[in-house]
Amino acid sequence: MDQDRLADALGRFEGSPDARRVVARQARDLADAGLYEADFGDSLTVETVVSNLRDAPDEHTLVERWNWWVGSLEVSHGGYDRFRVRRL
Repeated sequence: MDQDRLADALGRFEGSPDARRVVARQARDLADAGLYEADFGDSLTVETVVSNLRDAPDEHTLVERWNWWVGSLEVSHGGYDRFRVRRL
C-alpha cells in the first residue's frame, strides 16, 4: 500500500489534508495487518480503497466514507473496528 499515493487519490473526496493523511495511514495499517488479504485473498490497493469509498453515501465526508466501509468489513468479517478513524 502506497500511503502517499493513496493520500493523493483521496483528494477526490470531501475532507481536509489531515483527514486524507489519517485515512491513508489507517489504510496502510490495515494492509500491513494482512487482515484484508486473509479475508479476501487479495492485497489491499489504492484502487480497492478508492473504489469502496466511492460506494459510500454521497453526502459522507472522507472520514465518514472510510468508517462506513470499515464498518461494513467489521459486520461481514470481524476484526476491522480497530481501523476506524475516531479522531483527527
